Amino acid sequence: MPQQPPVRSTGPRPGPAPARPDASMSLLTNVMEHSLDDGYAEAAARRAEGGGLPRTLRAKLWLGAGLVLTAGIVTVGAAEARISAPVVAKEREKLISRIDTETADVDALERDVDKLRTEVGERQRKALSADEGDRGRAVSLLAGATDVEGPGVKLVVDDAKGTGGGGDGPRESSGFSDTGRVRDRDMQRVVNGLWESGAESVAINGQRLTALSAIRAAGDAILVDNRPLVPPYTVLAVGDGKKLNTTFQDSADGHYLHALKENFGIRFSISTEDRVQLPAAPSLIVRTAQPGTPEAPKGSGQGRTDTGKGTS
Repeated sequence: MPQQPPVRSTGPRPGPAPARPDASMSLLTNVMEHSLDDGYAEAAARRAEGGGLPRTLRAKLWLGAGLVLTAGIVTVGAAEARISAPVVAKEREKLISRIDTETADVDALERDVDKLRTEVGERQRKALSADEGDRGRAVSLLAGATDVEGPGVKLVVDDAKGTGGGGDGPRESSGFSDTGRVRDRDMQRVVNGLWESGAESVAINGQRLTALSAIRAAGDAILVDNRPLVPPYTVLAVGDGKKLNTTFQDSADGHYLHALKENFGIRFSISTEDRVQLPAAPSLIVRTAQPGTPEAPKGSGQGRTDTGKGTS
């Protein structure tokens, strides 16, 4: 049986429909076209129809009860605040009165302490003056029990001009940001240098130093026996004026003071004085030492004793 030839169409052959350009982004397209969930859309439509207010009687009653309760709570809170205000004010006044009373008591105790300290100092001075001879005078001098007057030197040390913040150098490593300021360790070296150069008595800004005085720092302030000093620092030393002046400037501590002037701009001047006057120390601490002996038992108080000047 003969085969039928295949039927061929003379027109264009039909093909699949063209794809959308964003067919590969179906999820993003769905999100953009349906940005609002159906439930949210229905809720928005209900609010638009009913104005957002309850339509049933029961809902309206609940809303009214809630408003009344809220108003009652606010009213009660305001009333309680108004009632408690006078009580708080009274407690505050009592606290202020108590603080004033305690402050007055502290001031009175401080005055008593100063009075007793003065009395103790006077008794110590009388006890020292009762010991006649060179030993008594030496102890009185070292303890600062009496005023001192005689030839000596006057040394004035001051901060650098235009002292500001910042800087570098060996003094910066101590934590002080301002290298142009006079520090406690600088005054320690100055005072120790004067003692080693032959000074018999020393005072800083009218504050008498003894063998047990301490020069310390509290922030940027220099303390001498816990009393703050302000620059310029005037150091008076009693001794052989010319010799004391020359010996100090030739010593290592004198060279240290010159180095401070050259490197950091710290100012100082030293002069020989025919007469300087130093006041007595405000508080006296008298200690004596005895020569140590090899056979002295431990803890007997007769061993070796360090009597160096404690200004550093």
